[in-house]
Amino acid sequence: MSLQVEKLEKNMAKLTIETSAEEFESALEKAYVKNRGKINVQGFRKGKAPRAIIEKMYGSSIFYEDAANEIIPVEYEKAAKESGLEIVARPEIDVVQVEKGKTFIFTAEVALKPEVTLGEYKGIEVEKKEILVTEEDILAQMDKEREQNARMITVDNRTVEQDDITSIDFEGFVDGVPFEGGKGENYSLTIGSHSFIDTFEDQLIGKPIGEEIEVNVTFPQEYHAKELAGKPALFKVTVKEIKVKELPALDDDFAQDVSEFDTLDEYKESIKATIKANKEKEAKREVEDTIVDKIVENASMDIPAAMISAQVEQMADEFAQRMQYQGLTLEQYFQFTGMDAKKFLENLKPQALKRIQTRLVLEAIVKAENITVSDEEVEKELTEMASMYQMEIDKLKGLMGEKEKEQIMMDIAVQKAVDVVVDAAKEI
Repeated sequence: MSLQVEKLEKNMAKLTIETSAEEFESALEKAYVKNRGKINVQGFRKGKAPRAIIEKMYGSSIFYEDAANEIIPVEYEKAAKESGLEIVARPEIDVVQVEKGKTFIFTAEVALKPEVTLGEYKGIEVEKKEILVTEEDILAQMDKEREQNARMITVDNRTVEQDDITSIDFEGFVDGVPFEGGKGENYSLTIGSHSFIDTFEDQLIGKPIGEEIEVNVTFPQEYHAKELAGKPALFKVTVKEIKVKELPALDDDFAQDVSEFDTLDEYKESIKATIKANKEKEAKREVEDTIVDKIVENASMDIPAAMISAQVEQMADEFAQRMQYQGLTLEQYFQFTGMDAKKFLENLKPQALKRIQTRLVLEAIVKAENITVSDEEVEKELTEMASMYQMEIDKLKGLMGEKEKEQIMMDIAVQKAVDVVVDAAKEI
């Protein structure tokens, strides 16, 4: 393999990679062996036709694509390592020369990690945060606990009211015709939740159990189902059941049921301490974010577009996984929100850029401050990770390669860089 490296603008580079004719011939032979069982040639049993016969019948280029796919990943990895470049995104591959009996040549355009020029990063001024816990904060937390411990009471002697939890059957019609997805049975609907379109829920208020009701609504112009967007619809709805929440009283018995305390006053003091600790953590995060944002503003760097695209792709994958944990696919999310994949990815770009800039700046501070990470600090981090994943630390270590360990070390160093700039900040 021979390699030429050409530096391009905006932290991009082009690698021109050339392999010998013998290596390309070897890849062609592998491609032939891989594919010969799929090719029919008259006069030969399937998989037994010689390569020369197949190439004569179908053209000499029949195995070029598979041969290229055999060579490119291996040779690119070698070239990337040999180049010594810090590559931060998948390469754009272009085949320059592919011909039997000749060298195989391809290029890989790659994004490089940008150099960061740090501005002022110590002595950043930040507003002092005052931590207050109000009576409203405490009551709000207790109300959440009451909600979680509420009893559901079925009522059958009145009509639907705001905040009722109803069970309904419904069927929707547009221009007198039922539409797909517009029918449901025993659907649980909280009145006032605004989970249904337009004034659907409002029109159920005052209606009795068991009576078929006609509800008229108009689908939003931005509705995900284009065939329904902006159209008026009629829903035939029957309220089958009404339930209400009965909240427990705020007294000593409630405190004993939901906590380790005997009295409501003791329980309230515990809640106050928890809220204060959470507010302090949140304030600390806000201060850190404010300081780091200012440091990023003071720095300069040229981020290649390919690096942003790679970050967007990673963030999209992370979001899809979170949706999966909630039982939704990304396609279902798009359907519910009326968004499409292109708009979704475009919306991620500013956040992706900020994430890249923040990381690069903090890594530059690690270098500027000569921040190091001890074996003990790495061991502590791995112990916490093993505990979180509920696995033995030796097993966790066994699953990690050198890249993963280096990433953990850099993560620790970056957090230490955050501590450096926060400690050096000035409260005003």
